Amino acid sequence: MASYRLVKQYLAYWLQLGKKVVLRNGDQDLLPQPLFEGDHYSREFEKCWQEILSPESGDCYLEGTDVSINELLSSNWEIEECARCAMPIPFPTRGMPPSCCPCFDLPHWPNSEMPQPRLPANSRQHLNDICNRLMKTNPDDIKSDIESA
Repeated sequence: MASYRLVKQYLAYWLQLGKKVVLRNGDQDLLPQPLFEGDHYSREFEKCWQEILSPESGDCYLEGTDVSINELLSSNWEIEECARCAMPIPFPTRGMPPSCCPCFDLPHWPNSEMPQPRLPANSRQHLNDICNRLMKTNPDDIKSDIESA
């Protein structure tokens, strides 16, 4: 079963590539901007997520797919990595895998020369981790690593 967290991440990845969420049987589409505020999802993205979960929104889909978000939240689906582009895609727990990835209509994807979609990140924590690793590194260890290469 795909958890709420995984489905939310799945949407966040694809929204970064410009895919929209289609609501109300195609009468409305959403592409919240920005998606992140520091180390968490933005208010706009959270508002979009709540609208997706609202019964008044009807069936909601990621643009270019035919599996509703509600279906993804059932025990019949899992979110896995696409073999072609490494993006998250839904796979049924039983039966045949999807016939195509949502990237099928993105003309320049996959593209290893541009930044890949990501999840919210705590930049301060990441920089602290780098500083801690650098402070623990002995310059002699670096020199011996270079000489042995």
